[in-house]
Parts: sequence; C-alpha cells; structure tokens
Amino acid sequence: MTDTPGTLEELFTVNQLAEALGVTPRAIRFYEAKGLIAPRRVGSMRVFTRRDRGRLLLVLRGIRLGFSLAEVREYLDLYDADPTQREQVRLLLGKVEARIAALEAQRRDLDQALRELREIEGEARQALAVPPTAPDADPLPALRRAPRGAAA
Repeated sequence: MTDTPGTLEELFTVNQLAEALGVTPRAIRFYEAKGLIAPRRVGSMRVFTRRDRGRLLLVLRGIRLGFSLAEVREYLDLYDADPTQREQVRLLLGKVEARIAALEAQRRDLDQALRELREIEGEARQALAVPPTAPDADPLPALRRAPRGAAA
C-alpha cells in the first residue's frame, strides 16, 4: 500500500505489520493502546509507516530483553525529543548495564538452585538404588540441610 499520490512512503495495515514482524494484530493494538506507536488513519483503517514499524521493532526488542513498557516508552520519547540522540544513548547505556547486572545475578541464583537440585537428585537416585533401611532413617539428607550460603 502506498500513501497519497506523489509520495513513496510505504504503509502497512495492522495485519501486514503483524505478519511481517511475527506478532499478532492484537499485540500491535495493545502497543498502540499503550501509546508506543501511533498509526495514521485512512478512513476507518489504521495504517502504519516504516517509522511505526521501526518503533514497533524497538518495542519488541526491548520487551524481549526484559525491559518494562515504561522503560521502552522512556527510550522512544527521548528519540523524538533529542535530534542528536545522545540522551537516548546515555539512557540506553544505563538501562543495558543495569539489565546485564540483573541477568548476571539471576544466573548466579539459577546456578545455585541447579547445584542444589542436582545434589538432591543424586541423593534421591541413591536412596532408590539401595534396599529400604530402618523406618526412621533419613533417605534424603540434602532436603534437610540449610541451603548453601544460608544462615544455619
């Protein structure tokens, strides 16, 4: 679809944009309702420009990387307000550094949880591999221990 005669700007319907970006039309409408994209109207039909498509790509990438809608909006608002984009890049750098730190902390927590679960798994396998012992024996001592790093 093209814009008015004499312009070369490519326009997309919500369905075309959804298909091109691998999202549902409902997702696009959601981001529109949140004010992250603002399509034009041609009659009763919403049409999206290449700029809208680019903004939506930034929204989807930000969400995929774990940024909130508010953080994505803040980034997009700076894009419109600062033609040099220096403030936008500064904000982006700070947000990216914070997100990396949060993900690294999550990785440490996940690694710790996996170590403990593997220990419990090993003890459970051992407990099932030997004949039952006395009824008061503890078959899974790892479950009774405090987690590593926890106060005893």
